[in-house]
Amino acid sequence: MITEAIILAGGMGTRLKSAVPDLPKCMAPVNGKPFIEYVISYFKQQGVNRFIFALGYKSEAFHSFLDEQQGIEYQLSTEDEPLGTGGAILKACGLSTSENLFVTNGDTLYRADLDALSAFHFQHHSECTLCLKPMQQSDRYGMVETNAEGRIISFREKQYYEQGLINGGLYAISRERLLQKRLPEKCSFEKDYLEKYYTGGAIFGMVQDAYFIDIGIPEDYHRAATELQ
Repeated sequence: MITEAIILAGGMGTRLKSAVPDLPKCMAPVNGKPFIEYVISYFKQQGVNRFIFALGYKSEAFHSFLDEQQGIEYQLSTEDEPLGTGGAILKACGLSTSENLFVTNGDTLYRADLDALSAFHFQHHSECTLCLKPMQQSDRYGMVETNAEGRIISFREKQYYEQGLINGGLYAISRERLLQKRLPEKCSFEKDYLEKYYTGGAIFGMVQDAYFIDIGIPEDYHRAATELQ
């Protein structure tokens, strides 16, 4: 079982500025507490006990909040300048103590079964396993296709889809196999790693139709307050 997680928490939340003008996106308050607290709490319930927070924009906003968190071991990986999702993960991997770890977006709560994701990851000797959320009638996300064994066979651009599988922004990764790719210091995890290497690498997707919310736009941010009461 994987017990360590990187939480990507450096996003500015440009589209959320109207609702949350002066905080990193994942620190946006939902029912009186930062959204990221829901993410941490869920990961703790699932057996994760060590966290690496990949920080960037207004990282000081996290310090007092994290000092108050009970029962977790954590380290901070702070960017001096924006490195992209890939760069943030690579930098955070330098603080990891595990060969395999979870990665998730701090502005997304995906209540997937992490034991099942971990088991699937090991069973398929995967270098990266994406958790895939079934989505209906959406134009906000690109879609992901897999073959019968779960290997990724295509990433499709954002446009309107009647139904399909989206990348839920939750991964199990092999740290060493990711670092072996020697990605540039600044890079996109999605474009420069997943979409570049899925054809020749052991990159898999596991479908989990669990609760999912991404607070990246005001409409969904306000919806979170109702759904997470």
